[in-house]
Amino acid sequence: MGKYTANGTRKLDTLTYEAELKRLQAELVTMQQWVIETGSRLVVLFEGRDAAGKGSAIKRMTEYLNPRQARIAALPAPTERQKTQWYFQRYVEHLPAAGEIVLFDRSWYNRAGVEHVMGFCTDVEYARFLRQAPSFERMLIDDGIMLRKYWFSVSDVEQEARFRSRALDPMRRWKLSPMDMQSITRWEDYSRAKDTMMQFTDISDSPWYTVESEDKKASRLNVIAHLLSTVPYEALSPKPVEIPRRPDAVGYARPPRESNRYVPDHAHSLEIVEPKAKAKAKGKGRRQGQAQGQGRSCSGRDLGTGRSIRCGPGRCCCGARCGARRGARSSQACRQDRAQSRAGCRPRRRGRTGQGRRPGLTIQH
Repeated sequence: MGKYTANGTRKLDTLTYEAELKRLQAELVTMQQWVIETGSRLVVLFEGRDAAGKGSAIKRMTEYLNPRQARIAALPAPTERQKTQWYFQRYVEHLPAAGEIVLFDRSWYNRAGVEHVMGFCTDVEYARFLRQAPSFERMLIDDGIMLRKYWFSVSDVEQEARFRSRALDPMRRWKLSPMDMQSITRWEDYSRAKDTMMQFTDISDSPWYTVESEDKKASRLNVIAHLLSTVPYEALSPKPVEIPRRPDAVGYARPPRESNRYVPDHAHSLEIVEPKAKAKAKGKGRRQGQAQGQGRSCSGRDLGTGRSIRCGPGRCCCGARCGARRGARSSQACRQDRAQSRAGCRPRRRGRTGQGRRPGLTIQH
């Protein structure tokens, strides 16, 4: 993917994103520990357009959380029995107990969106939902549950680009469904349904927070940072865990390895693949070492004798075969006597790290 989204929004650079994501994920672990220790309950709703980035945000949010106390609720279509129940009933059983966090990947707001647009509910059921949803959420909050609602917003241009990307990716093709295609042809219907939903359910007790998701990386950071800012957690020192000393073996003899059925060692049968970045850096260093007149000196070892040597700019001044190290001080000239023979390079004293002679990448030149 390029540096810009299909809609022209500049993407957050990867290094900045990864550094901040790591920091925020550490804070999420701290926040979860507070939830566990205090017996709090947290519910987070993720709603929005198809391909808006809800799933990827949930994935990053839960990556390092304890799955016993943090779980994802992504309910399938209701069964025939569930269709006859009170609409909110099948969601109630997924609400958290003390010390738990539940993240709903789509929630009871399906009725205000896809069910209403696609005709899966009647107008009476739709109107009843809009009337009951604020009361239902007030009941949850009155009972002590912290409720956060996020709407992921994405443009039609970016959504279509993500659909096309998924269609060509065998690892993500499963995310596409006929219902997703309806979100393109019924874009304005979904927009009107979203506006009505906000009008009736964006209340002071449980407000909606919109997450701009043209750039998925930025949206992930934004939603995690906002969630952390709304939960009154504090860092709690975990109870120290003492690892006991392993007792000495007393009369136990392990059965022969041949008596076990092992999984074949597929991993060590693979051909080692060098990372592209390192391969490029290695090739670049080799080409620089072969270039003439660079005005830099390099240092390394004679591969034949193993002695430390200092080489002149561009090539080994004495023609010796050496593995040069990048990062040698360029201000120092070659000290060996050019009249000496090929094997007569002046040995170099080892410098200590931090005094100008830093260890570098060994290359051939």
